[in-house]
Amino acid sequence: MIRQQAFEPTENAMLKGGLHCHTTRSDGQGSPEEVIRLYARNGYDFLALTDHRVYNYRNFAPETGLLIVPGMEMDRNLPERGVHCFHTVCIGPSQENGNGFLQDQRFESGTVRDQHEYQPVLDWIHQNGNMTIYCHPEWSNTPAVEFEQMRGNFAMEIWNSGCAINNDEDTDAACWDDLLLKGQRIFGVASDDGHPMSDHCHGWVRVNARRELGEILTALKNGAFYASCGPEIYDFYIEDGRAVVRCSAVAKIRFHYGYAPTHIVRGEGIESAEFKVPEHYAYLRVSVVDAQGRKAWTNPIFLR
Repeated sequence: MIRQQAFEPTENAMLKGGLHCHTTRSDGQGSPEEVIRLYARNGYDFLALTDHRVYNYRNFAPETGLLIVPGMEMDRNLPERGVHCFHTVCIGPSQENGNGFLQDQRFESGTVRDQHEYQPVLDWIHQNGNMTIYCHPEWSNTPAVEFEQMRGNFAMEIWNSGCAINNDEDTDAACWDDLLLKGQRIFGVASDDGHPMSDHCHGWVRVNARRELGEILTALKNGAFYASCGPEIYDFYIEDGRAVVRCSAVAKIRFHYGYAPTHIVRGEGIESAEFKVPEHYAYLRVSVVDAQGRKAWTNPIFLR
């Protein structure tokens, strides 16, 4: 049996976390206190305040008990007019555990010609102890060919609430399979990227970890999580050539490999499905869609 890492039996809770949001520390509309309190009211266990090019460790509303993940959002524009850019969420450990950035440290933006000129920015972030997430490829106007050779991103956004709500983009794993088909081991996160308060709390990750910063970062790095906008996923494994998924009641369960015809199991309130995995598949991932159209996505099981 091969079980996706998120669903390995442990004594951990499946922590609910937000990895990308903005406040009045950059161009968000809510203060850090307001944003943290909103996420706490919506049942989140941890949150990264990822304001543009300004680093944060601080919990501005400690009474909520919400665990704050250190982070920021870094970016570079591409030379063409209009929106064409690379955005990267950075999340990291405490300074005591190797984070090279300072509280309130601010950085400049800039312009690069392509992904190869952006790579030194990623390398610098990684050298400072941070993990990176590639953001909203559709909104950034970057097809996979423009970022597929970037090295070191542990994940990419497969759902971005702000882009979904305001632009109907980055709603269902755009470009993810392009990278997976090339053999990249890259995971998928759902996040909000909220600027208006109404854009917060629509997309999250569920992480199989203890409620401690180092444990959460390790679980994220290892893919021990799934992404959701509502549905819950309880298990995903492959045994004797058959994939099995169990979830909360949904209307569709979808089995994905690249752009091969998607195997879909449909029904009213279905809670499980099976699929015979073709021998040539190099990986398999699953998504589910509930009756309201809300989705959740497993990370892949890598078969080669």
